[in-house]
Amino acid sequence: MAIMSPTSPLPPPISTGGKSNSQSLSDEVRPMTRLRRRPARLTVPECALSCLDMGEMKKKKTERNLNPEFEVEGRDFYLASRKGRREIMEDGYGVMLDILGDPKQAFFVVIDGHGGRAATDYVAENLGKNVMKALETVGEEEDQLQAAIHEAYLTTDKEFLSQSVDSGACCASVLFMHGHLLVANVGDCRVVLSQKGLANVLTRDHRPDRDDERSRIERSGGYVDCRNGVWRVNGSLAVSRAVGDLHSKEWIISEPEICKFPLTADFDFLIMASDGLWDKVNGQEAVDVVLREKNPLESCKKLVDISCKRGNIDDITVMVINVRQFLDSIKKSHKTDLSSPPYMKSTA
Repeated sequence: MAIMSPTSPLPPPISTGGKSNSQSLSDEVRPMTRLRRRPARLTVPECALSCLDMGEMKKKKTERNLNPEFEVEGRDFYLASRKGRREIMEDGYGVMLDILGDPKQAFFVVIDGHGGRAATDYVAENLGKNVMKALETVGEEEDQLQAAIHEAYLTTDKEFLSQSVDSGACCASVLFMHGHLLVANVGDCRVVLSQKGLANVLTRDHRPDRDDERSRIERSGGYVDCRNGVWRVNGSLAVSRAVGDLHSKEWIISEPEICKFPLTADFDFLIMASDGLWDKVNGQEAVDVVLREKNPLESCKKLVDISCKRGNIDDITVMVINVRQFLDSIKKSHKTDLSSPPYMKSTA
């Protein structure tokens, strides 16, 4: 791959917080600039949305509750997953392809559950469908795609909570639609983009030691403390946003942070993964493994292996998505710099 062209300055450091052995995003970003330069700044145009019909979730049924590991080689995506020390596998994923019969439109989500699989399974089966429903009803406002994703996250959370099951799930999702990429997350699943071989972290972890998250929790009457090197909400969860968590909903919100930008020819692939990967492997290292391995499925398995060899005992799910397959056309006019955060939107 070609080396990056001259670029804008680095983003300010972002704290990931949460777990004692995790690396911060700032640790990931600093070494990158010594190796490659960033591309020019991203500009985000308005996007027109056509009326959508309900898409059907394409689910691959596996024995992942019992199997210690499994892999999936899909069309335009590849996934490897391995169970950690827990009795059951609490990670999951969901995929919707060919939305409205268009192979350039798709939805992907990687999920990291806690307190059982109930929330994980619900998000896998319903978040994508709720995005499609929301896209049918949003108005003509400028940020209608973001509005639909925001509504879908809140709807999925509300519907799951109505079941009165005390389980929760962090998740990160990507939507390819009308030549745009939309990334959303709650919790500490993470999405990393390879742009001409340079890793760009597209999500911010929601952990209680983030200043804005801590302030929000304290304003809601909760508290944040550190136990054994891990920051937790009310002495319990190490994440500050998630779907579910019925008995902590006052503090563990499901408001996603969302970013949107046009797909361009210098986007290579996305790596979506649960924190079982990111606690041991930084973004640039993950991108380098995918580039070096050539076979995307083997690279997913390699990343799982690396994390385990470094001492990870959590569930791990890694998905690689071939971004180039979703390009409508080569958009040379857009300059894409992901180094500064104006494209990142938080609705909380």
